[in-house]
Amino acid sequence: MTQPIREGRDLLTPRPVTVKRGVNPHAPGSAHLIMGRTEILATVTLEEKAAPHMRGSKEGWLTAEYSMLPRATNDRQARERNLQNGRRHEIQRLLGRALRAGMDLRYFRNQTLYVDCDVLVADGGTRVASILAGHAALHDFCDRLIQKGRLTDWPISRNIGAVSVGLVGSEIRVDLDYAEDKVARADLNVVATSDGLIVEVQGGAEEGVLTHDEYVGMLATGTRAVQDIMADLTRQLSVIQGM
Repeated sequence: MTQPIREGRDLLTPRPVTVKRGVNPHAPGSAHLIMGRTEILATVTLEEKAAPHMRGSKEGWLTAEYSMLPRATNDRQARERNLQNGRRHEIQRLLGRALRAGMDLRYFRNQTLYVDCDVLVADGGTRVASILAGHAALHDFCDRLIQKGRLTDWPISRNIGAVSVGLVGSEIRVDLDYAEDKVARADLNVVATSDGLIVEVQGGAEEGVLTHDEYVGMLATGTRAVQDIMADLTRQLSVIQGM
């Protein structure tokens, strides 16, 4: 049976991802990432100060912040900096855990890395796109440190990516846009490495329950999709880097 086409892609194909790094002249690392119609600006800041809970540790710390601009969606939203927003804090913790999983923070002892991810345009998948953008901004940051001679070794230990996977009816779909996400009866955010190792899985059933086979199928599909996305993203970062 022929699978329905959505925006020129089949059910298991992620939206196209394009990235441009070094877009913010004031930040030591930055990236603008577009995934379908979702757009994220990510910047990296290095603070010469250990996080309070990391004092005396042999490693530095990485933390992430996430925000959605007022007109990232169809209707204006109040600026999140003024709100106690549980969703935003949940996403920030996910971003921090995901990005820390890819960094060797021994290179940043007594220092703190801040990765700020701002949603410029939202059309589904903003948290997974933010992980991709954050990874690209860290790549830009680390490349600049090496070019300046401040580091001799590459501190990104793993290439970390993410994708959303949904169950619409009985169909597994990769990288849902907003219209698909609204009708999905289950969705997962799969964070994984470029070689297929799982970092974190977030999500579950929206309506009713999932079978074991459905859950395992969604997870396997998401892991393969992350590998495809990261292969493409790595190529783009390498071309930009001039390798």
